[in-house]
Amino acid sequence: MKKILNNVDNIVDEMLIGMIDAHGNLLDRVEGRNIIIRKEKKVGKVALISGGGSGHEPAHAGYVGRGMLDAAVCGQIFSSPGADEVYDAIKAVATDAGVLLIIKNYSGDVMNFEMAAELATADGIKVDKIVVDDDVAVEDSTYTVGRRGIAGTVFVHKIVGAAAEKGYSLEKLKTLGEKVIHNVKTMGMSLEPCFVPTTGKKSFDIAPDEVEIGLGIHGEPGTHREKIKTAEVHVKQLLDEIFKNSEIKLEDDVAVMVNGLGATTLIELYIANKTVKEVLDKKEIKIYKTLVGNFMTSIDMEGFSISLLKLDNEMKELLDAQSDTVGMKNL
Repeated sequence: MKKILNNVDNIVDEMLIGMIDAHGNLLDRVEGRNIIIRKEKKVGKVALISGGGSGHEPAHAGYVGRGMLDAAVCGQIFSSPGADEVYDAIKAVATDAGVLLIIKNYSGDVMNFEMAAELATADGIKVDKIVVDDDVAVEDSTYTVGRRGIAGTVFVHKIVGAAAEKGYSLEKLKTLGEKVIHNVKTMGMSLEPCFVPTTGKKSFDIAPDEVEIGLGIHGEPGTHREKIKTAEVHVKQLLDEIFKNSEIKLEDDVAVMVNGLGATTLIELYIANKTVKEVLDKKEIKIYKTLVGNFMTSIDMEGFSISLLKLDNEMKELLDAQSDTVGMKNL
């Protein structure tokens, strides 16, 4: 598999250098650490920190900036950042209003972010956390106890980030974040694995005429494999599982995210979105906002996920608030 790289041991460091070179007006980096922080720190607001293994770009560093995150901690490819790096991120952006950690439900991330929170609390920093578990595919997986946190995390970043910008307290942000997590559901599928440059291998093997339904963003197994069918069939299949696990009903307002996993073309994503709209229209569910593109990827995996977020008026207002980040410009 061909990749435009230098030394595979320096992938994350070189990526972050290039990111700062391109977006130094918005972003800065904690010296000696794989931590991206907001260039202009807003005093008095609760600081939001997310992160995890690299390979999911634009998540998570692409969501640092006004109206979203204050810091992102970037682990190595598909590897959780260490507790010490998360702790340094907390110290870099903490304010008197406190820090909220937004953690995807992967065992390594949960453990290391919680350890960092304990260290920061011992320093007198007010820290709390929310854990995103939007994936409806499997209850327990290779890397988790409970459901995985995947692309729905982006909606959490956006809505909680807008609320933090407005001055919500740490306690109120935690309550809001848990509400968003409760109401967002995601499921994905893959046609082809990604190539993991640090191992020199594909993340899994699959037959040319097969797809994997419900896999995770690191290539961990989903619910099953089956023969590839039309976009319409697969989209309806994913939506069926989302509806089984959600409280979305007639006349509800929803936000839709059709998320590419890295190598899926916009042609395919828009075709998938066509069926999403048809299904929701038939169910008389109102689409308030639709996002189509690469928001949480798996390096160069061919595949996509669908996220539905049931909205109330508070979430609508915050979803509409302006943000200024690399990964979600002016949304």
